[in-house]
Amino acid sequence: MSNPGAAGAPEMMSPVALFMQADIVVKAVMIGLILASIWTWAIILSHALRIRRINHDDARFEREFWAADDMDRFFDKRAKEDLPSAKVFGAGIAEWRRSTVGKVVDREGARSRLANAMHSTITAEVDRLAERLNILATIGSVAPFVGLFGTVWGIMRSFSDIAGANSTSLAVVAPGIAEALFATAIGLFAAIPAVIAYNRMSYGINRIEARLTRFADAFHGTLSRELEREV
Repeated sequence: MSNPGAAGAPEMMSPVALFMQADIVVKAVMIGLILASIWTWAIILSHALRIRRINHDDARFEREFWAADDMDRFFDKRAKEDLPSAKVFGAGIAEWRRSTVGKVVDREGARSRLANAMHSTITAEVDRLAERLNILATIGSVAPFVGLFGTVWGIMRSFSDIAGANSTSLAVVAPGIAEALFATAIGLFAAIPAVIAYNRMSYGINRIEARLTRFADAFHGTLSRELEREV
């Protein structure tokens, strides 16, 4: 004769069933972690596409910049583009024009101001790119503990069920323990992609910062040579 309880066990241990069987506290934990996971993946996808686009467009901008014959014409045409390299270039040209407008040019002061203007722009652009990465870091560090809280709460409820039923049968404690462990699993599901994405995207942003710094240094060298020609 078949055992009806055994036949119903798989349905009772399904994710939907475990969620429906959980009490309000564990449900709130699960819902919060699921929303955090959705938020994590939204940030991951949007930032991955953004970083890829910036790398591609910045590389094209720099190639066209170094191939340009007239820097002022290139500035008028391309400096307003929403690209980190374009903004660094625009900051350099703007400071160059301010520093060389008079009859007497302070070469060393101009060099210092040019470097400060471009590197300040680099810092601002890197901060703008990394503005939502702190969310990934927070989810990656907090989600496992939130899931653990749900686990502890579920196990406490299982012990309460044992006391109420006056039985240590696995059938009494299994649902509560399964719900508790499911909360931990959701916490890890939210945390692991967040930590991996944070590390990978931090690396990608560091590469962008290094590329912008190289571009700024090379452009600064070009402007420094132009200063030598100023009367």
